[in-house]
Amino acid sequence: MIKAKVHSVETFGTVDGPGIRYVLFLRGCPLRCKYCHNPDTWTFDSNDLRSVDEIVSDVKKYFLFIKKGGGVTVSGGEPLMQIDFLIEFFKELKKYDIHTCIDTTGIIYNDEGINDKIEELMKYTDLVLLDIKHIDNEKHKRLTGLPNKSVLSFAKYLSDKQIPVWIRHVLVPGITTDEYDLLKLKQFLNTLKNVEKVEVIPYHTMGTYKYDKLGIEYSLKDVKPPTKEQIQLAKNILTI
Repeated sequence: MIKAKVHSVETFGTVDGPGIRYVLFLRGCPLRCKYCHNPDTWTFDSNDLRSVDEIVSDVKKYFLFIKKGGGVTVSGGEPLMQIDFLIEFFKELKKYDIHTCIDTTGIIYNDEGINDKIEELMKYTDLVLLDIKHIDNEKHKRLTGLPNKSVLSFAKYLSDKQIPVWIRHVLVPGITTDEYDLLKLKQFLNTLKNVEKVEVIPYHTMGTYKYDKLGIEYSLKDVKPPTKEQIQLAKNILTI
């Protein structure tokens, strides 16, 4: 029996997809984004192991709310790191006609043996919230620790498969606010045929206390949230 390594659950989420959503946060992520507000999801260390049946049973408690234009979103961490669980979980949710959504970067796309599983998962996936951290490869590596080739390849795959996508882009002053980079990102998004929405997410420092608890240095401690002008510029360029 496949069991998910769970970080936490949000039962009335309103920001991770349409409507009221049951949001399941899984553990495990290969990225080390400098602004990550969930560094406690990076490792697979978890005492909270749950089967598909256990989680679906919990989701059923909220059917009255999530069936009215909402659904279930799986986030992380990087949820595709637990793709075998995801396939079985979404397959089960579809028996109840539940809208399914994944919040991912697609960073493990093209990893050995993963693409066939992604193909299977997409049969049961209604929406992908795709986090594009940075359009420039070198800047992406400095920001996350890894190149963005897989992310962009995954975006093109979703476009070819016509899987609905909401693009998410975190706006960090001095890192992702450069107008040239925003225009370059927009140019890339214009090549995709499946983007329903672009969300510009202002950088915040609400998760920094977790770094202290984990004994990890927070490298962006001197970075302030973006100004209204920076946010508006990004929205003017990126939103569709």
